[in-house]
Amino acid sequence: MKVGVFDSGIGGLTVVKSLLEHQLFEEIIYFGDTARVPYGIKDKNTIVRYSLEALEFFKNFDIDLLITACNTVSAYALEEMRSQAPFDVIGVVEPGIIATQNALDDKHSNILVLATQATINSKAYETLLQRADFKNITSKATGLFVPIIEEGLFEGEVLQSVMTHYFKEVPCPDAIILGCTHFPLISQTIGSYFGHKATLIHSGEAIVEYLEAHYKFEKKFSNPKLKFFASENPEALRAIARDWLSVET
Repeated sequence: MKVGVFDSGIGGLTVVKSLLEHQLFEEIIYFGDTARVPYGIKDKNTIVRYSLEALEFFKNFDIDLLITACNTVSAYALEEMRSQAPFDVIGVVEPGIIATQNALDDKHSNILVLATQATINSKAYETLLQRADFKNITSKATGLFVPIIEEGLFEGEVLQSVMTHYFKEVPCPDAIILGCTHFPLISQTIGSYFGHKATLIHSGEAIVEYLEAHYKFEKKFSNPKLKFFASENPEALRAIARDWLSVET
């Protein structure tokens, strides 16, 4: 299968990393809307418009499936994209909920959702968690993590200071949903802050789990073709992909 991966910027590369590790696809085409990132502070109409424009980009390729690796897009624009796509479109929110259900037996478990302001405002995670009968949900907008991660600061004083700012009054949760695809890059640091007592729900791994449950993969692809595109400065995206994924671009 040939898959497209769409993100508002570079965070969706963490989903690509999971796809590569599980060797699911023969070809992966990535598009990051780096000229207009971040989506997490924009209004719904703008997010939908940008997402549909990205969908038109992917129509130029003979893909079998499109993954919207951006949580904000998944929260606001997924249904509109599906209605106009000639291929399946999968978001990251529903797989994240399923992964949480698989990880937690107790519906009274304390769940902490970390995401951008737009994703939190959409209540996408909160609504689906409540439908799954989870009772104790805390949602927290942690948008400052995004520029820190893009600066390559995955640990250290700056990140610790911001985590203290966000988490100083948050009790240790049973599970943390990393509701932005940037956040897996600091998952170890977040886990350490809470004493490694919380289960971390990673969008990339949740997507893989979802794909393997809903699609039939007959073989593994150990050396898939990779194509990286960006709406601005594609060479910078390719350089980050080489660094984060340890691949040739």
